[in-house]
Amino acid sequence: MIYKTPSPVPGHVRVTFELPSCIWADRIYLVGDFNQWCEQATPMRQDRDGVWRATIDLKQGTQAEFRYLIDGQWRTDFHADGETTNTFGSQNSVARAELPEAVVPAIVQQSSRARERTRLGPVATGAPITTRQLVERSRSQHAGVMPLRAA
Repeated sequence: MIYKTPSPVPGHVRVTFELPSCIWADRIYLVGDFNQWCEQATPMRQDRDGVWRATIDLKQGTQAEFRYLIDGQWRTDFHADGETTNTFGSQNSVARAELPEAVVPAIVQQSSRARERTRLGPVATGAPITTRQLVERSRSQHAGVMPLRAA
């Protein structure tokens, strides 16, 4: 399985590759065109939950072909974004460096909230603020938001 999140590198997507804990192996490597098909460049690590993981940053809008090398045996991830036939007649998995549409608006919304927090005046500059000012600011930010009630 692969998971995509925003990357801290501008113009990139962070792609996490996972294999389940039920895979019994000594070594697993993520091998693809992003590491020039170097068989030992990107080892996968087995976390405490037993899941094997490796994370890379890919340039947004591109795609990468990859395979897993599990104890010397090549494996294809059929849960990836796609597959393509390689020059050896087997299948390479494909990962597209695109964020799901639900993630993109959330990123824009988060960045606009961060910009708003920098415009808070006295709090942002470190000047003293009264409790009353803090309450008024909180009310203006949450205007129209209905409070949650216990059932």
